[in-house]
Amino acid sequence: MITRLKGCPVNRALPVVRLRVPTDEDAVAWHRVFGHPDVMEFHGGRPAELSVYEELTARQRRHDAERGFCLWTLLDEDGRVMGFTGAQPWPAEWGPRGEIEIGWRLGREFWGKGYVTAAARTTLERVRAAGVPSVVAMVDARNARSIAVTQRLGMRLADTFTSPESRREGHCYRLDLGTTD
Repeated sequence: MITRLKGCPVNRALPVVRLRVPTDEDAVAWHRVFGHPDVMEFHGGRPAELSVYEELTARQRRHDAERGFCLWTLLDEDGRVMGFTGAQPWPAEWGPRGEIEIGWRLGREFWGKGYVTAAARTTLERVRAAGVPSVVAMVDARNARSIAVTQRLGMRLADTFTSPESRREGHCYRLDLGTTD
């Protein structure tokens, strides 16, 4: 089956992507691919230290072992690390506590090719299969690219908030997964 992007020409199919549980080496790869200022514009504005990604990949391995899903490493057709896409429990003390957040971050060179949409759809299938009834996506209100992904996934705007960390307006999108038993 060919998945089409909403609003794109009929002949544009989504690319093939692979998702894997993050490895120790992926922390280094994420640090490298997320080093571009455009990538970090809505994530603190500057690249994070390698230790941040080392902790993040370790936490994701725990999530996968305990829950059957995590923020997976996103690989292109050639096996190159492009970033991550997946789901995890909302990590902050504010916002949709206790809910599962779907998220993505992609290296700059991979933008605009449908990778995130393809990987996010795979993520939705996997979290639905794990019995998750619904997901949220927390998006900076200025991040038009991520907002477009939420729309392609069929998510609806559920709430507007001000992030305590950045003091920026954000949007909480929701999607009922209608889990199968």
